[in-house]
Formats: sequence, structure tokens, C-alpha cells
Amino acid sequence: MPYVTTTELRTKMPEIIGALLAGESIDLIHRSRLIGEIKPQKYQNKPLTREDIAEIKAAAKKLNLPKLTDKQLLSNYRKHIMEKYGKGIS
Repeated sequence: MPYVTTTELRTKMPEIIGALLAGESIDLIHRSRLIGEIKPQKYQNKPLTREDIAEIKAAAKKLNLPKLTDKQLLSNYRKHIMEKYGKGIS
């Protein structure tokens, strides 16, 4: 599949996915002009394992962040919004 038009994106999605999984790149055409290229990812993200999750939890525990209540979170959020946008936001 060397090219696909913007109108064919919805109807030919299974073929596009198959071509990308096979490592092919596809040219994207809109109104008879080449506007882009759809390329497959160079690498696949690996799924999180239990060991990865344990490492993330250990790193979060090392940060020793304070536990905040919902009221404190809302107060911090409102303070930040007021500093960023001013009093006009309700």
C-alpha cells in the first residue's frame, strides 16, 4: 500500500494497520497533493511488569511526598489558577 487518501483513512484502516505492522510507510494524499507520510514506530513499548511497578513504587516512596487531603489539593489548585490567570476565572 504505497499511498492512501484522506477520505480512505476510515475505510482502509485494517489495510493501513497491516502495512504499518509489516514495516511499510504510507504516503498521505489530500486533494491530489502529497501532504505527509505515515511511518511505523521504530520500537515497540514494552508493557509494565510487576518488577517495573515495584521500582516505581520504591522511587515514589523515596520522594517522601506529603499526604494531602482533598481540601488541601483544591486549595493548592485554586491558588495556582489565581496566580496563572487572575481573578477573572470563577
